[in-house]
Amino acid sequence: MSQQRAERGGAVWALVITSVAGFMAALDNLVVTTALPAIREDLGGALHDLEWTVSAYTLTFAVLLMTGAALGDRFGRRRLFLAGLAVFTAASAAAALAPGIDSLIAARAVQGVGAAVMMPLTLTLLTAAVPAERRGTAYGIWGAVNGLAVASGPLVGGGLTEHVSWQWIFWLNVPLGLALLPLARLRLAESCGTGAPLDLTGTVLASGGLFGIVYGLIRGPVDGWTGTPVLTGLFAGAALLAAFVLHGSRARAPMLPMRLFRSRAFSGINAASLLMFLGMFGSIFLLSQYMQGVLGYSPTEAGLRMLPWTGMPMLVAPIAGFLADRVGGRPVVATGLFLQAAGLAWLASVITADASYAVQLPGLIAGGVGMALYFAPASALVMAGVAPKEQGIASGANNALREVGGALGIAVMASVFSAQGGYETPQTFVDGLRPAVAVGSAVVALAGLAALLIPPRGRIAPAADTTGQVPAPAPLPDPAPVSR
Repeated sequence: MSQQRAERGGAVWALVITSVAGFMAALDNLVVTTALPAIREDLGGALHDLEWTVSAYTLTFAVLLMTGAALGDRFGRRRLFLAGLAVFTAASAAAALAPGIDSLIAARAVQGVGAAVMMPLTLTLLTAAVPAERRGTAYGIWGAVNGLAVASGPLVGGGLTEHVSWQWIFWLNVPLGLALLPLARLRLAESCGTGAPLDLTGTVLASGGLFGIVYGLIRGPVDGWTGTPVLTGLFAGAALLAAFVLHGSRARAPMLPMRLFRSRAFSGINAASLLMFLGMFGSIFLLSQYMQGVLGYSPTEAGLRMLPWTGMPMLVAPIAGFLADRVGGRPVVATGLFLQAAGLAWLASVITADASYAVQLPGLIAGGVGMALYFAPASALVMAGVAPKEQGIASGANNALREVGGALGIAVMASVFSAQGGYETPQTFVDGLRPAVAVGSAVVALAGLAALLIPPRGRIAPAADTTGQVPAPAPLPDPAPVSR
């Protein structure tokens, strides 16, 4: 009995620590968006400089996520989690103290490095601490917290900027990080992955390829899509990623074995994750500006009016984890993605220069419920499609694809917005926003179709391991007994 109580206590501590750390990393994706006008007024800089305060974090986060997971598997997940958390916390303080726009961008890039090491290890540490029969609920809570962080970034950033100062969007991380460091050291158990040597070739190819693609997409709307730097980034990035795929198919111990994608569960959920984040990130980025710049709400007022969307993950995702334990993750994820696509389609159809909040509300609610249904089961499906010793690699790959999707979403939907409208008047903003959100809806619908490729419950088996043999699939937990 005492051993069971100790295990339960360790699982609770692991859930608290990994959820708070994941919240910090996920929050900083979009927390800057509503603070950009205040940052520009205080630090100066052109519009594209301000865009890099968002993109510098997303870029380093995306390109180093798989490297962070590989380092944790090689040198110890708790040890590297602590290192990433320390770097993230220190860089947050540096961003708050930044004297100019260039130093702020540099601090944001270092923040991304720390988050890239920390974030993928949260899920592997949580998986190791929680018994199999309770993982669905644990993933649900973890997913709820992370989903809330991603979606509520504009609300938190706007509230702190309006009522305190923009520096506090970064200071917020410092006390949280300082509190988590000793807790993680004392309450998390150490674990390692395969112990294979680091794949330096794969790291260089993946990082360089993702950097080139994301850089080209970010700079395309500013420099023109036919500009030499943009085309060089896109083509060189694509070539490096093709080489990374080839390397992952042939190397003895690659950082991301391409054979993992032979699992329909792994390939399906990763395709769905990339497309979902593409549609969601771009939509939040533009809709938060619409509520302020067109409808005239303050940053806090805009964030509060988005709560039916941004607050749903905290309410619904634990229920989604419960449902996934009973009916499987595939129907829950697919339903969530189609709901979110419908919510975005509704918003694209009703947005005008003077749209009432009531007419937007159904789309916000549908999008929020859909996002919540996606987050919790998605994590479980990623882990179910690989062998336990490769869960760190799988988590890093999934998080990397999510971040790449987010960077693509901002770039692609901003390009659609710029081609059809602009910031000149409320009407020109709406002219660009409606087709951009419609594109976001279509992309999330494609994510729902990708989720349908995942095998039904009970048929998910991990991909073959490095010896070419297929490990026995992890047993699915029995339904929890009904309380009487």
